Amino acid sequence: MHSATAWSWISKQDNSSLYFCRFTQLGLLRLLTTASIMGEDVCTTGQAWKVYDRWLDDSRTGIRHESFDFDNMFRTACRSVWNSASPKALADRYLLAVSQSIDATLVTFDRGLASICQNVRQPVMLLKTTPV
Repeated sequence: MHSATAWSWISKQDNSSLYFCRFTQLGLLRLLTTASIMGEDVCTTGQAWKVYDRWLDDSRTGIRHESFDFDNMFRTACRSVWNSASPKALADRYLLAVSQSIDATLVTFDRGLASICQNVRQPVMLLKTTPV
């Protein structure tokens, strides 16, 4: 369901680039190899890498690695959840910090993450899943 929406969105981008970070790369690979999410379409690890490579075959798509000073940006993004224990909050703040560090618009299906970005005035695009 998300895949069709994501492919549709990227196909409409003329002069934009799409970047994976290590975290989103791992997330895609994990989701593709999880039977409870993919059902009959679950991928082997090798098949999942082929899907990821298909994304990278598009000249507008690449992977961005963290800069040396990224740790400070990530810590700053976490300040609003400093006194909570939430792996989702950490993951969301990581993605926020990545998008801030490369001055990029964060594209997500997650309304909560989009709201976090909006609250700190980080450019964000919320994709809506189209029913199958």
